[in-house]
Amino acid sequence: MNELLDLYIDYARVEKGLAPSTLENYSRDLSRYLDFLSVRGVRRVDEVDAGLIQSFLEQLEAADLGARSRTRALVSVRMFHRFLLAEKIAQHNPTARIDSPRTRRTLPRFLSKADVQRLLESPKGEGALELRDRAMFELLYATGLRVSELVGLHIGDLQLQTGCVRVMGKRSKERVVPLGDPASRSLRDYLDRGRPDLAGQGAGQALFLSNKAAPLTRQGFWTIMKRRAQEAGIFRPISPHMVRHSFATHLLENGADLRVVQTLLGHADISTTQIYTHISRERLKKVHRAFHPRG
Repeated sequence: MNELLDLYIDYARVEKGLAPSTLENYSRDLSRYLDFLSVRGVRRVDEVDAGLIQSFLEQLEAADLGARSRTRALVSVRMFHRFLLAEKIAQHNPTARIDSPRTRRTLPRFLSKADVQRLLESPKGEGALELRDRAMFELLYATGLRVSELVGLHIGDLQLQTGCVRVMGKRSKERVVPLGDPASRSLRDYLDRGRPDLAGQGAGQALFLSNKAAPLTRQGFWTIMKRRAQEAGIFRPISPHMVRHSFATHLLENGADLRVVQTLLGHADISTTQIYTHISRERLKKVHRAFHPRG
């Protein structure tokens, strides 16, 4: 059975071109699965049935693995058995009728409008770093970009005359997002008076630079945001993605169309965007309970 695992991992690496991290996850999940089968005396793949697969998932649940981890393990096992069937090493696929573990979809955390305002106003002063941070925060909230999209921007991606930014999203899918006046003004200030002070020789075309003239990284941006949030008196845990969630939630609360929000966020599937309608609904319920006489 371990030889079959090696055969599958080689196939996934060479034929499927999977990333090393994905291969590592598959290998770890499948090693655990084969250990499970070995303990139960299973020596041949055609001895595996749906009941064994279900027992494996139940064992993972008993080990306190969350639904997401169990779902990933099932995907690994399912792909393994599909490979064995396609290669005619096995006669059937025992995972064919196994449903994925149900995951409880948690609502994304977001900032109130007041906290967003405090964050936007936290970089005080007119130094290069303050101009940079103000421009980054304004841009992030104005567009709902992912942090990877934000730090990956180049100067040429800005279209300040038309008030837009060109973004390269997931799966190299390009979209154009409006900036709004406050973000446009902050970006002009940064380009005129901030970035020239940060840029050294060979700084390239990256829009946002560190104090060492290098392109800012995701980790660097997160560190800056946490520090600025504390300066603004926001002591709850905060992340760049919370600003993205805030962007979408605030748009919908103010009456934006769900399809428009989907386009702005760069979601391929509208079901991903619909989670934000649940946030608005939960907030309405909370207000109703708090203020209605019979809430």
